[in-house]
Amino acid sequence: MCWSAPLSVDLKDPTTVAIDARVAPEACRSMAEVRHGVDALDRALVVLLAERQRYMDAAARIKPDRSVVHDDARIEDVVSKVLAAADAAGLSPAIAEPVWRALIDRCIAHEFETFDRTRG
Repeated sequence: MCWSAPLSVDLKDPTTVAIDARVAPEACRSMAEVRHGVDALDRALVVLLAERQRYMDAAARIKPDRSVVHDDARIEDVVSKVLAAADAAGLSPAIAEPVWRALIDRCIAHEFETFDRTRG
């Protein structure tokens, strides 16, 4: 995927992700506008996922034992919260649930790798 512009990130406030200007989906009149909007959102998602990954690094540092890295109750709690947020935002649960389950799976794998590399 090739993006024409970098994501706008406020380095003074890394908790803020500014999404590049784009036409609202309902107002798009061309595939170029659709693609521009998707690319802008993908760049923002990458920044947010990188931050989520850093939380997994923190979890690997904080958790007292490797055996607590995988937590089924926490996984179901996260998915439940995501599905509630998805419903409120108008995101299909058929998209939200499998995407988050895959994300959680990969984040747990990353946390195991980080735990083993830094503490194992």
